[in-house]
Amino acid sequence: MIIALDAMGGDFAPQATVEGAVMARRQLDNSCEILLVGNQDSISAELKRLGESESLFQIVHAPDVIEMGEHPAKAFSQKQESSIAVGFGLLKAGRIHAFCSAGNTGAMMVGSMLTVKALPGILRPAIMGYLPKANGRVGALVDIGANADAKPELLNQFAELGTIYAECILDIPNPKVGLLNLGEEEQKGNLLTQAAYQLLKANPFINFIGNVEGRDMFNEKADVVVCDGFVGNVVTKMAEHFYEILHARGVNDEFVNNLNYEVVGGSPIVGVDGNVVIGHGVSSPLAIQNMILVAQKMITSDMLSLLKSALAKSTAS
Repeated sequence: MIIALDAMGGDFAPQATVEGAVMARRQLDNSCEILLVGNQDSISAELKRLGESESLFQIVHAPDVIEMGEHPAKAFSQKQESSIAVGFGLLKAGRIHAFCSAGNTGAMMVGSMLTVKALPGILRPAIMGYLPKANGRVGALVDIGANADAKPELLNQFAELGTIYAECILDIPNPKVGLLNLGEEEQKGNLLTQAAYQLLKANPFINFIGNVEGRDMFNEKADVVVCDGFVGNVVTKMAEHFYEILHARGVNDEFVNNLNYEVVGGSPIVGVDGNVVIGHGVSSPLAIQNMILVAQKMITSDMLSLLKSALAKSTAS
């Protein structure tokens, strides 16, 4: 098993990324290798600073970097020797089993769509988010930013993607799926959620339990919460800032601490023909470590094959 990491991706790369890779390697057994993609001299310098041998990692040189502020599609097409483009090339060629980056999110989405491409039947891939629960469990929020505008059919498919993710990665059998709305009643919401409700209710491949409200995000009512990427991103960023405020005030609480993005590390792009994980731009070494561990679980759970099988059944029905 080989997991590739964009060593140049993120606000604090390559220091944070290489250190996170070193931390992750100590958590993984010998069956898993970490491949670092980026400027070889910079990577080597960081490994030397950390007192780690280069022989413990594979390194693939990529001289260019797609910066955070660059236009995703334009930069990806023009910088084919960037760490993100090279990483996706390795994934497409089958030389690696997963690719992780805390770099330009838009470029990661573009790379996913143009290089490994969407799975057959997928309308639009989604970014899977993490919902800590007050009872100590974990749920999923989908989409958290890939699709700011969505149609009812997309939300219906997000529910299927979220169900597979919850079963494979979160170990939740027959996860309960809720549609994020402004009321519990079936007729509540805007045109999008009203139409999506009917599709979700009729979908035999999910355990749909109806609408859920904002107050239900962190309780046990639903294991998978479905919404468009605009709403999901706002919810995610609000939860992250809630943690930052309480942490700054000295609050040390298990639930609050689980709102910290570092605990999750990264969010999978689900619905593409490859294991792809994106991290927060400000990722710390701990976040990078946990992003790699997310990728490792995606591989060992064989989530991609299970997703393909589920989509084939859904398409055939």
